[in-house]
Amino acid sequence: MLNMLLNHMHEAAAVALFCIGFTTLLLNKNLIKKIIGFSMMDNAIYLFLASYGYIRGRLAPIYIDGKTDPALYVNPLPAGLVLTGIVVSVSVTAILLALTVRLYRHYHTLNIDEIAETLRAEGK
Repeated sequence: MLNMLLNHMHEAAAVALFCIGFTTLLLNKNLIKKIIGFSMMDNAIYLFLASYGYIRGRLAPIYIDGKTDPALYVNPLPAGLVLTGIVVSVSVTAILLALTVRLYRHYHTLNIDEIAETLRAEGK
């Protein structure tokens, strides 16, 4: 069991990071902490994809010295997916933070329960 965990250390770290982020997302009432948990989940997925796509002993997928055998190279698709995901994740995080700032300016709190109670009191 320990040997398998050590062989798949990056995947295990990604699962642990995802669990921490998911727990943070579910259990905290503060919107900023929820955004941090969401970002941790994103990063865990990127770590998992990057570690899954890497194969030890293979070369970067750049054509050099006439080596055309695909078995010599690492698959570039997971790296491309990770880069695309990071760009999307940064954009989503920026939008979430902007909305959180707007909510704080209007309700003067970042607690979801207090915002929901205020909305119920206003009849919205």
